Amino acid sequence: MPPLPSTPRKVVTVTSPTHPPSPGEDTNRSGIGRKIAVGTAGSLVTGAGIVMLVTPGPGILAIAAGLTILSSEFPRARRLLDRIRRR
Repeated sequence: MPPLPSTPRKVVTVTSPTHPPSPGEDTNRSGIGRKIAVGTAGSLVTGAGIVMLVTPGPGILAIAAGLTILSSEFPRARRLLDRIRRR
């Protein structure tokens, strides 16, 4: 039996009309692992910054760094960071 001819596979990206992809968002995979990693790292840095507000250390700088990490994946953190930058 001869082998079947191979046909190229087409990658189809499906987006929701109510939630279009953000610039730079990878739409070919779910990205749940990245969200978990970014959320964990950003939360740890932000939490350390909150602790540094009452102990010696650059608390405000660490909070800003943590929000910057979080804002790469979460729009709510991006809005909060923008509001802090305006002050």
